[in-house]
Amino acid sequence: MIKLSLPHLAGKEKEYVNQAIESTWIVPLGPFVDEFEHRLDSYLGEGRAVALSAGTAAIHLGLVMAGVKTGDEVICQSLTFSASCNPIVYLGGKPVFIDSEKDTWNLDPELLEHAIEDRLRITGNLPAAIVAVHLYGMPAKMDRITEIASRYGIPLVEDAAEALGSEYNGRKCGTLGNFGALSFNGNKIITTSGGGALICRTEEEADRVRFLATQARENRPYYYHKELGYNYRLSNISAAIGCAQIEELQTRVERRRQIHAIYRQLLSQIDGVTVHDNPSPEFNSNFWLSTILIDKAKTGKTPDEIRQSLLSQGIETRLLWRPMNMQPIYQNCPYYTSMADNQTGETGIGEWLFDRGLCLPSGSSLTDNDISVVVDSLKNAISMK
Repeated sequence: MIKLSLPHLAGKEKEYVNQAIESTWIVPLGPFVDEFEHRLDSYLGEGRAVALSAGTAAIHLGLVMAGVKTGDEVICQSLTFSASCNPIVYLGGKPVFIDSEKDTWNLDPELLEHAIEDRLRITGNLPAAIVAVHLYGMPAKMDRITEIASRYGIPLVEDAAEALGSEYNGRKCGTLGNFGALSFNGNKIITTSGGGALICRTEEEADRVRFLATQARENRPYYYHKELGYNYRLSNISAAIGCAQIEELQTRVERRRQIHAIYRQLLSQIDGVTVHDNPSPEFNSNFWLSTILIDKAKTGKTPDEIRQSLLSQGIETRLLWRPMNMQPIYQNCPYYTSMADNQTGETGIGEWLFDRGLCLPSGSSLTDNDISVVVDSLKNAISMK
C-alpha cells in the first residue's frame, strides 16, 4: 500500500524515548519539552514556541490570547480542515467564512476586507480575530492579510498546521501573524505522534500560554485557580520523539519539495491534470501534500472516481477538504465569496476546487519509484472506460 503521508522515523526517536523512560520523565513537561521548544525557536528564527497536545489546542489558545469571547465573530478561511474553526465555537464565538482565491487556494484578501466592513455594518462590531490558513503547506498572501488585520486592529491567528517549513518572502510560516499554530500529528512533516505548538511573538506571551495550558494553576504550594485553564501541554515522551524528528526536519521538507517536482514533471504530460504550484517567487511551500486539479471534461473522470480506482490498486489518495460553508454544522454561518458565475451550481472557489481536487501520496519516505507507480496508476485510471 502506498499511503498518503506516513510518519517517517529514521533518526534518534527510539534513543530519545528510551532516555525519557529511563529518567522516569514520562508525564507532561520535562527536559525534552523544553528542548523541543528551543529547537523549534531555532528553526523558525523568530517567535517563542509553546509545545502543546495538538494543533487544535494551539489554535484554541491562540484565540484565547487574541481575546475571543462568547458572542464574538471570528473570520476564518472556508476551505480548510474543521480544526481551523472548531475552536471559535469552543469559546462561544461565531465563525464567519471567507472563500479562497484560485492561485493560493487560501483566504482571499479582497474578500477579507469586504467581510470586515460588512460585519461592522451589520453588527456594529469588528470581528474579534482572523484565522488565516496555509492550505496543504501553500502560504497565504500574508503581506496583504497582515496589512488588513493591522489596519483594522484585528488579531491574526496563523493556522500553519500544514506549513512547517514553508516560507513567505523568506520568513517561516507560523511566525507571520500575532500567533501561529503548528501540528505534529502523525501525517505531518514531522510528528510527535500527536501534538502541536503555538508560536508567540514574545516570551511574556509564551509564559501566559504555558500557564493557561497547565490548568491555569497559580504559583502556590496548593492547587489554586483564578482563571479557566486547559490540560494542553505536550508530554515529555512525545517531545522526545519531536526532538529526534526536528533534527531531520529540513531534510523532510526538501524531500517533499522533490516529490512535488517529480509529480509536476510527470503529470505535465497528462491533459486535464494540473499540479498546484507556487504562484510566484515569494511563495515557497513545503508541499506537505502534493495536490492536483482534474478537468472532467478532458479526463472523463471525477476526482472521486480516480481516488477509488487508485485505492483498488493499493494507492491512498484523498479528496480536498470539503469547505466549511458546505458542512451541515456550519451551514448557517455567514459566508463571503466573489464567485459570480453559478451556472455550475457551485457556491464559490472553495467548492470549485473541492469538486476538482485530489491529494496525492507525498510522504517523505516515498521513493522515486513509488511516485512513478502513482503516476502510471493515475494515467491508467483516466484511460479506463
